Amino acid sequence: MKKFNFRKVLDGLTASSPGGSSGGGSGGGSGVGGGSVHPGGTAGAAGTPRDEIQETLTSDYFQICKTVRHGFPYLPTALAFDPVQKILAIGTRTGAIRILGRPGVDCYCQHESGAAVLQLQFLINEGALVSASADDALHLWNLRQKRPAILHSLKFNRERITYCHLPFQSKWLYVGTERGNTHIVNIESFILSGYVIMWNKAIELSTKTHPGPVVHLSDSPRDEGKLLIGYENGTVVFWDLRSKRADLRAYYDEAIHSVAWHHEGKQFMCSHSDGSLTLWNLKSPNRPFQTTIPHGKIQRDGKKPESCKPILKVEYKTCKNSEPFVIFSGGLSYDKACRRPSLTIMHGKAITVLEMDHPIVDFLTLCETPYPNEFQEPYAVVVLLEKDLIVVDLTQSNFPIFENPYPIDIHESPVTCTEYFADCPPDLIPVLYSVGAKHKKQGYSNKEWPISGGAWNLGAQTYPEIIITGHADGSVKFWDASAITLQMLYKLKTSKVFEKQKLGEGKATAEIVEEDPFAVQMMYWCPESRIFCVAGVSAYVVVYRFSKHEVNTEIASLEVRLQYEVEDIITPEPEIIPPFPDASSQLPSLKSLSGSTNTVACEGTMKDSIPCLSVKTRPVRMPPGYQADLVIQLVWVDGEPPQQITSLAVNSAYGLVAFGNCNGLAVVDFMQKTVLLSMGTLDLYGSSDPYQRQPRSPRKSKQFAADNFCMRGLSNFYPDLTKRIRTSYQSLTELSDSPVSLELERCKSPTSDHVNGHCTSPTSQSCSSGKRLSSADVSKANRRGPGRPPFRKAQSAACMEISLPVTTEENRENSFSRSRSSSVSSIDRDSKEAITALYFMESFARKNDSAVSPCLWVGTGLGMVLILSLNLPASDDLRQSEPVMVSPSGTVLTLKGAVLTFACLDCMGTLTHPPYEVWRDPHSADDGEKTRKRKLVMHSPSSSQDMGDHQFAVICSEKQAKVFSLPSQTCLYVHNITETSFLLRADVVTLCNSVCLACFCANGHIMTLSLPSLRPLLDINYLPVTDMRIARTFCFANEGQALYLSSPTEIQRLTYSQEMCDNLQDMLGDLFTPVETPEAQNRGFLKGLFGGSGQAVDREELFGEATAGKASRSLAQHIPGSGGIEGVRGAAGGVIGDLTRARIALDERGQKLGELDERTASMMASAEAFSKHAHEVMLKYKDKKWYQF
Repeated sequence: MKKFNFRKVLDGLTASSPGGSSGGGSGGGSGVGGGSVHPGGTAGAAGTPRDEIQETLTSDYFQICKTVRHGFPYLPTALAFDPVQKILAIGTRTGAIRILGRPGVDCYCQHESGAAVLQLQFLINEGALVSASADDALHLWNLRQKRPAILHSLKFNRERITYCHLPFQSKWLYVGTERGNTHIVNIESFILSGYVIMWNKAIELSTKTHPGPVVHLSDSPRDEGKLLIGYENGTVVFWDLRSKRADLRAYYDEAIHSVAWHHEGKQFMCSHSDGSLTLWNLKSPNRPFQTTIPHGKIQRDGKKPESCKPILKVEYKTCKNSEPFVIFSGGLSYDKACRRPSLTIMHGKAITVLEMDHPIVDFLTLCETPYPNEFQEPYAVVVLLEKDLIVVDLTQSNFPIFENPYPIDIHESPVTCTEYFADCPPDLIPVLYSVGAKHKKQGYSNKEWPISGGAWNLGAQTYPEIIITGHADGSVKFWDASAITLQMLYKLKTSKVFEKQKLGEGKATAEIVEEDPFAVQMMYWCPESRIFCVAGVSAYVVVYRFSKHEVNTEIASLEVRLQYEVEDIITPEPEIIPPFPDASSQLPSLKSLSGSTNTVACEGTMKDSIPCLSVKTRPVRMPPGYQADLVIQLVWVDGEPPQQITSLAVNSAYGLVAFGNCNGLAVVDFMQKTVLLSMGTLDLYGSSDPYQRQPRSPRKSKQFAADNFCMRGLSNFYPDLTKRIRTSYQSLTELSDSPVSLELERCKSPTSDHVNGHCTSPTSQSCSSGKRLSSADVSKANRRGPGRPPFRKAQSAACMEISLPVTTEENRENSFSRSRSSSVSSIDRDSKEAITALYFMESFARKNDSAVSPCLWVGTGLGMVLILSLNLPASDDLRQSEPVMVSPSGTVLTLKGAVLTFACLDCMGTLTHPPYEVWRDPHSADDGEKTRKRKLVMHSPSSSQDMGDHQFAVICSEKQAKVFSLPSQTCLYVHNITETSFLLRADVVTLCNSVCLACFCANGHIMTLSLPSLRPLLDINYLPVTDMRIARTFCFANEGQALYLSSPTEIQRLTYSQEMCDNLQDMLGDLFTPVETPEAQNRGFLKGLFGGSGQAVDREELFGEATAGKASRSLAQHIPGSGGIEGVRGAAGGVIGDLTRARIALDERGQKLGELDERTASMMASAEAFSKHAHEVMLKYKDKKWYQF
């Protein structure tokens, strides 16, 4: 990717920006505000910070590139294996190719067209791969570089590709088409040969019907000059390439799906659409000499067994010392409708059926030899499923599977949230692995993983990295992500703290979501203290402590009432009118907005003080690892369900957990297990409401979108291109991206993200408590069409709505939509204000404070920042008994847009970490452990000297970033990040021993700003948010790392660090390693004499231009690839990259020189022998006369 150097331009902008102005807004697509602002004069007592703090980061430190993709290839379609290099390739419906070798060797490449991959073929032991794609193009990939690139492409114009075959050690690729023709492509030049096998020449002249597409091509193991062509309608033609005619034809009345040879080349087997296998002998092609329907029931009256499902693929592999293996997919009988997809292995008389969890896409048998005319000796079967990859060991009679070393089970349950920690404490990975290793499954094959090709080394980057994924079933997985690999360490099941819902309870429960009630919505982890906290979709928070010891204990639980009272709010009726042209069609949306979901009416009694789920009351066995310390649940209030949690923070030193939603804030002491604060957001302000929310005059609908304050949502920066798309945890992993129906679309709210009136977006707050419907709502309810269903509960944990660009014109006023944050309509309707960010910190709570004290920073959806003072007991001895006091400090700061993140810098500009308690095992056997005092670290070691008399508070919202000097609360710098879009994620991160603010914008821009001066350092339009999944899972980490879920099954990691981009080439694995091709077995003299061995044919002579002529230019178009240039560019990632290229070139040169040396030596030996024989002949006939011969 081209590097953008903004430094000089942006430095000039910043320097020239006027003293008192507030940074110019951005243009339509840039996503970055004009410049940072620093008012003249002093900032508190600090003097001008720019003079004092020397910022080291410049734009030269930043560059964006993708590093590696983990997980299972999404929507797989094709499979190939190189038996010499031992690497596996998987093609997908999205045009991606994943190449896998030994653990650590994992490469992702993508066809630019995005067309589905139909078939893959390795050039065995050549370091190259041919892909055939659905847009009828062939591509040759160079695998001798760490980032494979296309060397050649060939685009067919008039025919559709259906099947390809590349014989071992051949440079001529056979290509079958939908019209039934077979073309031949030279792999080296990627040009079509003039030699074509036309379908009408291949079949008998008397045949009147077209044989259908080519479904199989393979050359005879016995004679390379013979090609077997299988047509869909059941015709098989054995074509003599030399004489250009059919040697024999075989006909069967069932469609053919695949063909497989016996290695001697005298027999072949076909699989058919009626579940049958036919075995044919070349000597008697009139009919198959054996027909079986392996899974068909034998009829009593001796009739043919009943037909079964099609056998989609068969492989016929021979063994020297045992019966051959016949392996096939499909073919089960129709009467077993509920049976799962299966692979059948027939070995002698034994038939084994292996049932799979997902449909089979393709399978390959791995054999000891690459030569098709030798005993194959199969040792494993690679089975590619729609959502899994398994390898079966054929060498053991019970066919166990190999333990898969790749991280392909990320999607075992759909991923709902992610967190990424780079440069975390080094002891965490071994500790998590030790508790996770105890849960390893048994029963795997004891052989080593057979896909073992490529080479991988650790690289220069050594710091530990951990990725945490939260899932829809309530599980949380911890992954070791160090050195661009991924390995699962530990799995935590958060649903274990709750009782299982009994079937049949149905509507009588208090659940607010029907499916995935345990889905993880937010996670908070303190690596130093090992405190872990999750917020679930059913409005609960669980606090976990880490222990190496198993324990049997009861789970402590608390219930919190957090519901905003709306009785006193005046809601003028006209304000309910939505900003849409056809208000009546939006009725279910209004109904969902008001939260009336008919859950109360059908129950008879009003729910009050009931949590959504039931915590286990009996003692629970907790294995070593993370053990639940406290469960906090929000409860129903007066028939209203609790709203989902939008923000979460924990502090181990204070022993507090805080969380908020669109109603208010709760603070809980998890040491004393008490609720300290449960308050509506407005009450946190005390008497002064910063918005002075008096009843406003009713406004016209057009004013909604015009209001500057509520310009949020993805539709607003695409003023004329909008479309609402509903996604959910479940649909994020569905294989079919089916369009949303109009009925469902109408059941969605036009202005917020909802599940049945409950918040689902991490910071959405336009969900009202919904106890009353206005008369406007009621009158519209009566107008609902008779066929339109009322709004019903969403079927997943979190249905979300997001506006995305599509090519339809729509008026800006009518494209008003919400994504993450508040809206004017929510202020007007019931003054709701969601808590969107929380942060515990040692800080100055008030203007006149002389020393830092424990604080909780609270950010809201309206851009308000409140600081709460925490009054903790003076000594550690009193911490368990004395109450903690939480009180508003009166400090209120403001920003534009919902607050996303906080951070604190000391007076030197160094990042100050919140205090934490050093981890100790809560269940240690040591008696003195419990009496020992807690060890607290109050701030980071880098600033362990006096923190100085001031600090900087960094606050970032959806729209802008501000840096305040504390305790004076002066705003030193402000940067308007975006006017027309909004931020999805912002994190303060460390890079190169400095600190910066990293932002990801909904319009696809990734930006970094310096701290504290907020100078723009990087702004690249990198990743358009085409899916809510990206918005939900994108996160930044230290040292220039970031990740997001690129598909429901894959994690894409990227770096925004120039240094890592430079070193990336050294960290990636090598796909190609020089390996000797095994020698063909020596055949006996008699076998060779009587046609046992394969006969060679000069394909160059047959297919070359001299003999076959040129192919029609209009048939296919040759497109040179960028592989040569890209290969050099990709390998030029550093000196080591150059050295590696030189080493590979030297290896190849040495190899060639070695071969030349051997050839020279053998020529010299033969020359000497010839000379010797000639000398002997000369001596013999020296003295004879000519007539004596």
